[in-house]
Amino acid sequence: MTVTGATAVLDRQGLEALVASGRTVVGPIARDGAIVLAELDSAEQLPYGWGVELEAGRYRLRRREDGAAFAHSAGPQSWKNFLHPQREKLWSADRSAEGEMTVRVERPGPPSYAFLGVRPCDLRAISIQDRVLAGGSFDDGYEERRRGAFLIAVECTESGATCVCVSMGAGPGADSVFDLALTEVVDDAGHRFYVPVGSEKGTTLLDSLPHREPDAATANAARAAVAGAVDKMGRAMPPVDLPAQMGASLTAERWDDVASRCLTCGNCTMVCPTCFCTTTEEVTDLTGELGTRHDQFGSSTVRGDQGRSGDRGRADDRARRHGARRRHDRPCRPDEGPAQGQTAARRRPARRP
Repeated sequence: MTVTGATAVLDRQGLEALVASGRTVVGPIARDGAIVLAELDSAEQLPYGWGVELEAGRYRLRRREDGAAFAHSAGPQSWKNFLHPQREKLWSADRSAEGEMTVRVERPGPPSYAFLGVRPCDLRAISIQDRVLAGGSFDDGYEERRRGAFLIAVECTESGATCVCVSMGAGPGADSVFDLALTEVVDDAGHRFYVPVGSEKGTTLLDSLPHREPDAATANAARAAVAGAVDKMGRAMPPVDLPAQMGASLTAERWDDVASRCLTCGNCTMVCPTCFCTTTEEVTDLTGELGTRHDQFGSSTVRGDQGRSGDRGRADDRARRHGARRRHDRPCRPDEGPAQGQTAARRRPARRP
């Protein structure tokens, strides 16, 4: 679905112009045996000719013969790394020899980001974080970064063996939130991108790029490629009332099984595209003359941090904290608001001095 109703076609020259349009462009590259997100200086850094093999506990790059840039499923990172960083310095304060305190706000202005290659499931994750972190007093930094970000979605033409977006109504086509969306087409007619426009910002940028009006063959090929990803979807969520089922299963034996393998390191919440809980940490130097405050991730799976998930009074055990985390992060449908405890997790004062 396009918000403006406009569409266009870009070739590789147009994609290069898009990357060089003046923003800090972040997109996928092939590095260290994976498709990862990094700042791009040129569209030539995109992972042309690379696909992935994805299965539970397995991730491998593989060569493709068609030279496609986006024919891979979502990688091991999410856009949360840029919109909601793990640690952010808020302010510092120092005390002079006369005892006067000087406080300096350290939060810099956000970069003018353009996110290239945002998958439909990532768009859904961003919309969940928007509901919790933006539009209120919880996180001014997130709201500033989000307001300045330009989202270039990529519709999926390849599905991973663990992808479930069709059954969750979150893909493989992009239907909202984006400024521009790309559907990659590689066939006998050439390498090109069908581009629905999702916002007025998208219209303005597209007008500055070399592009052409869409032809029926390209539009049909793009739709067929996305439909093909539906047929290749690896898995499906069962048709149940998931929020109700998760809310009623906090003490299920399944969490004991998960907890038996848990290291309580918090990495699952670091990589999760929707986890958003934070706490603040204040640090002073050895003299007590200089202090800083940082905003940083909090995790209900880390021992001693379970109070930040909104489940007060729970025993500090891994199984219950895993159950609480799943309930806490449960909103996944567009009609759901934040679950109970989510906004409370943002309001709770820091538990560290």
